[in-house]
Amino acid sequence: MRRRVGLTAFVLLFSLVAAVFGAASATAHSRLVSSDPADGANVATSPPAVTLTFNEAIQESFAVLTVVGPDGNFWQQGDPSVVGPAIKVNLRPLGPAGTYQINYRVTSADGHPVEGKRSFTLTAAGTGTPGPSAQQAADDESDGLPIWPFIVVGVVVLLGGGGVVVWMSRRPA
Repeated sequence: MRRRVGLTAFVLLFSLVAAVFGAASATAHSRLVSSDPADGANVATSPPAVTLTFNEAIQESFAVLTVVGPDGNFWQQGDPSVVGPAIKVNLRPLGPAGTYQINYRVTSADGHPVEGKRSFTLTAAGTGTPGPSAQQAADDESDGLPIWPFIVVGVVVLLGGGGVVVWMSRRPA
């Protein structure tokens, strides 16, 4: 009986370690193939929109496309739209000359998030009015789920499993 419990505990532990450390990463995610304006392009006038095109269709849910100017403010106007492999967001007329950073996060067809950055440079200042501060928006976002509940659950599961192994391996009176 003790041998069976020990073997069962070993198999469970081995399976857990193999599942956590042996999982292969997926490599079939969408990838960005082009942007308009092109990455690193110099533009003299404000483009009406930013469009990113991927190698395959992307999901509409959770798509984010922002443009942050050299002044630290958002310059996109409205929500992005997704059509097949492309995501597009309209721009306000741009303001200060300098580098504008395009930030994106989309969900590929296989459900995995894909994110990145591109940039272009406005060579002549425009007269546009910026949107809200990108820094203020980042400060307003929550930090997400806390990790401590997951740690507590993990410890309880491990202690409970250990208790079951000890209880099952005790000798009958």
